[in-house]
Amino acid sequence: MRLGATPQAFPYQGSKRKLAPLIVECIPKATDLLLEPFAGSAAVSVAAAWTGRAKRFWLNDTHAALMALWERIIHDPDGLAADYERCWRAQHGRESEYYNLVRQEFNSTHKPELLLFLLARCVKAAIRYNRNGEFNNSPDHRRKGMRPQAMGGNIRLVSEILGPKTKTTSDDYAVVLQNARPADLVYMDPPYQGVCKDRDARYVKGVNYDEFVAELQKLNQRKVPFIVSYDGRTGDKTYGKRLPDHLELVHAEVLVGRSTQATLLGRDHETYESLYVSPAVVRKLGTVPSGLRGKRPALTLFG
Repeated sequence: MRLGATPQAFPYQGSKRKLAPLIVECIPKATDLLLEPFAGSAAVSVAAAWTGRAKRFWLNDTHAALMALWERIIHDPDGLAADYERCWRAQHGRESEYYNLVRQEFNSTHKPELLLFLLARCVKAAIRYNRNGEFNNSPDHRRKGMRPQAMGGNIRLVSEILGPKTKTTSDDYAVVLQNARPADLVYMDPPYQGVCKDRDARYVKGVNYDEFVAELQKLNQRKVPFIVSYDGRTGDKTYGKRLPDHLELVHAEVLVGRSTQATLLGRDHETYESLYVSPAVVRKLGTVPSGLRGKRPALTLFG
């Protein structure tokens, strides 16, 4: 299968779909279980399943409504597609009013099909909650959301790819990490450093840097392979601090594209994201993944 054609179940700001080919190259082929403690759109798991890179998958996210959506994608794709189509068709002629009604109902019920519709219609497909835990992103008035035929096709295909070999949970990431073994691989894309600070609009609570580093050290001690997307920069603005040298990680900055905001302001700024690969991954692969070589800055393998 062509990795470039990897499907996506739903639109999602911050999805690692574009980086998935590079990340999947870092996953040892004998991987038994791929765990995503911060699953989001699960782009890496979908890509790994699509290319046969791992045998089983564990999707986890503390955003319970998002994981309820994943449950329906995996186990009831036809029903979810039908529910989405009903929402999509009901909006015609009253798009803004209907969006607000769906948002209000979602905040009361957290029904996954309503979240899917909101993601398809909201600005930048971005999940945003206020301090009361209410979804508060606005509709994108330029579009009505993905057409039901396309959405249904994506949902069914992703369901077929992941299927019964996928487990879903909504636990704290540290709980998931406790269950990881050396035969597995953990891919982590926690809330973006420097943006969420103490609170992330998707998760209410951000991820503490020191606690996260301590969890990574535990994985190293148990020889559990892991890959992390964590910090980044746009132009001279950085988001978060790098993971410490004592973790002995391969680190690369990967170009992900031009900053949309910078373009609007007439600036020529490109966005880079950091990708970290653990010593256990390098040992299993026998080398630094070829796709990371030459990325900026120069890769360093400490120790």
